[in-house]
Amino acid sequence: MKREHYKHLFLLTLATVFISTSGALGKYIDMPPPVVIWWRCALAGLFLLLYCRFQKIKLRLISKNDRASFLIAALLMGGHWITYFFALKLSNVAIGMLSLFTFPVITAILEPLFFRTKFDVIHIFLGAMVLLGVYILAPDFNIENSQLQGVLLGILSAILYATRNLMLKQKASSYHGSVLMFYQVAILSVLLLPTLFLFDTTGIISEYPFVILLALLTTAIGHTMFVNSFKHFKVSTASIIGSSQPVFGIVIAFLFLNEVPNWNIIFGGSLIVFTVIIESVRSK
Repeated sequence: MKREHYKHLFLLTLATVFISTSGALGKYIDMPPPVVIWWRCALAGLFLLLYCRFQKIKLRLISKNDRASFLIAALLMGGHWITYFFALKLSNVAIGMLSLFTFPVITAILEPLFFRTKFDVIHIFLGAMVLLGVYILAPDFNIENSQLQGVLLGILSAILYATRNLMLKQKASSYHGSVLMFYQVAILSVLLLPTLFLFDTTGIISEYPFVILLALLTTAIGHTMFVNSFKHFKVSTASIIGSSQPVFGIVIAFLFLNEVPNWNIIFGGSLIVFTVIIESVRSK
């Protein structure tokens, strides 16, 4: 039992590392965010379809009622990705990612409303520590400040992300994670198709290697592994462990984009890592 727990914990952490590449890639890819998201969804959908066929994972819906759930989940995920990428463009990887990671607090507050369970005071406390890390990074409150706009968009992205995760928790026991992700990216590929005619798409000629990496590693593999973790952890537990994403993302941005973190980022990141360690132990 203990070995199985550590195995699932390792896979959840690995998924977190893969998803963390979204910050550097989202900042680096020089295309409008809605166009990037369309390519991300279209390619990820293709990868997931091939994987499901290879593994003989059935894509058939168990219930017709799931159509509405998948549609809403796709809309929430699309909104989460687009607002997050705009946050990265307006600020930087550190601020964009850390502002997004208010979502464990939001998840901890919303989860009892979704599943009629009691509030876990510890989750509120741990989530507050993550929020403190974001507060340390927040610039002066000036709505014209692009960094503040990035923080606000990051928080909006967090609300959409937390709600989507809680919705999928109810479906994770019935569907394989690859199936859940396939339907979401497939739906978004259709809904975002008009963006190819509204925005400049010529950037794909030079950016396609990074878009493929975003679709395959970050989305098809990382997000599928993260959704699969809902079978073994509470959503709030997975969310708080996933809060190490900004730390990994900042390291990746430092290595590949030369974004040097200051002491505020280091201190805020340390709070997040400490939170992850506590929740990793408690999750048993």
